[in-house]
Amino acid sequence: MQKTALNPTPDQTFELAGDTFIKALDYSKALQATGRVEEACNERYRAVQQLEELLPDNEEINLEWNHRNSRAALELVEASAIDHFLINDFEMSAALLELLLELDPEDHLEACELLAFDYLAMDEHESFDEVINDLSDKSAARVVLLLWSAHRREGRLPDGELRRFKERFAPYYAEFTAAEHPADAAYLRDIESERPSLAAQARELWLRTENLWALWPDFIEALRQS
Repeated sequence: MQKTALNPTPDQTFELAGDTFIKALDYSKALQATGRVEEACNERYRAVQQLEELLPDNEEINLEWNHRNSRAALELVEASAIDHFLINDFEMSAALLELLLELDPEDHLEACELLAFDYLAMDEHESFDEVINDLSDKSAARVVLLLWSAHRREGRLPDGELRRFKERFAPYYAEFTAAEHPADAAYLRDIESERPSLAAQARELWLRTENLWALWPDFIEALRQS
């Protein structure tokens, strides 16, 4: 990657000059699309390391969301955090998401949701308690997180949250207690459509967090028995 400069803006944000992060993001997507997943992950992480080298020590840097190269850098940090999450490297995933929130305090990419899953996976309950309130009450992931948190800490599912999960987020409850979760052609057509169904969105949440439930199947079993 070429040398990139951090340029201040009148809005107290910074822009990453050039297009190096745009190119890195596009290249990683091209690698992923052709099945070269490990190379794509490595490309994203290299770009994140390049970004970290550009950031000054002990100075708050907010990247400008409406600037293409700066936004691409933020998207690369998020993507690398997801990469690490999916291989159960929750510590690195959390560190990258914390960096992302420092660079983008408005959280355009909704990093708080995955960060909450990371914190619970690491038993960082105080950090979890700080970040969970940043998730919307309308978020199904928030209910899943609250249920999992209670189960992790107390070995039980709280009645109020469980009832809310079953009634307000019924497609999600059905998905999380289902025996199978195929990412088949019908699902892909649905989730990639202009208005994906709630059932497809529920499966997407399951698939995004499936590695957790392989590690902690007792939580899913508790949901099924409820």
